[in-house]
Amino acid sequence: MISFELDVEDLADTRFALSPLNETVFSLRVLREPGLHALHLPWRRSALARLGPRDVGLLTSLVGTRLALPDFLTPRPATFAPAFEEQLSAVRQTPPEVVRRDLEAALVPEPIPDDAAAARFRDTACDVLRRCWQLAIEPVWPQIRLVLEADMTYRARQLAVGGARLLFADMHPNLRWHEGVLSIDKMIGRHHVAASGRGLLLIPSVFAHKPAPPVHPEEPPLLTYPSRGAATLWAPAPASNPTALASLIGAPRAALLDLLKEPQPTVELARRLKVTPSAVSQQLRVLYATGLVVRARHGRRVLYRRSHLGDQLAAQARD
Repeated sequence: MISFELDVEDLADTRFALSPLNETVFSLRVLREPGLHALHLPWRRSALARLGPRDVGLLTSLVGTRLALPDFLTPRPATFAPAFEEQLSAVRQTPPEVVRRDLEAALVPEPIPDDAAAARFRDTACDVLRRCWQLAIEPVWPQIRLVLEADMTYRARQLAVGGARLLFADMHPNLRWHEGVLSIDKMIGRHHVAASGRGLLLIPSVFAHKPAPPVHPEEPPLLTYPSRGAATLWAPAPASNPTALASLIGAPRAALLDLLKEPQPTVELARRLKVTPSAVSQQLRVLYATGLVVRARHGRRVLYRRSHLGDQLAAQARD
């Protein structure tokens, strides 16, 4: 078990970040263990078709024997949404002794005999990770980012409504929040980290199958966790609804109403329906004007959700 001790100041400094490098590195587990996340099999097939056997072999060799990942490959994002190349540059500057330490902690099978070999390993890893990003992740990054941002919107609402207890309550069964300590069960490491004013950084990931803190105890508190909505990434657009509800309000509005059981922004709805945001906005205006949805502003975004009337109508359509 790994645990983070968070005081009031640390909770006040709990924040979120996006990491394209994190997502690339965590996707390596899916390449290595296809049964780990069956919902990503469509992505895996596409990735294998684009990456050559040599690249796939190098990429999967970065995953430890118990599916742990070396900490140096996932540096702490310096900003909310750093560019991939910015993060990769940070990895290239990792001292060889840290590379060796993290490989040993993650139980990566191949031993690294000296610092020169560690530096070569680091540079080769960066080269193959760039190819993985360019060929397998970057083409779908806009869709992935929308899922991650929707998750952060949901988590921020949980934190606002119920504090840290509600924030972590449904993040994953391996997480437990009790008396200021966040415990992560079923980890390779066995250590307790006092945040001591460093806060906690939360990074959602569509490829993470369970919470993943840094393996090494010297790293500041950070938690990569499974994002909500990952199952929708590779799913086809919802089919036109032939039921009475679609006959009443039209298939596009019926599909929107079905998706709005939770607050969502226009861009996420457009992604899931595979239409333009302007087309979604046009339908949302009608649903809002008829009282079937409500809306609220969250930062720069407007979130829509079914109203009580919309819930009743959707429930009747399912009966």
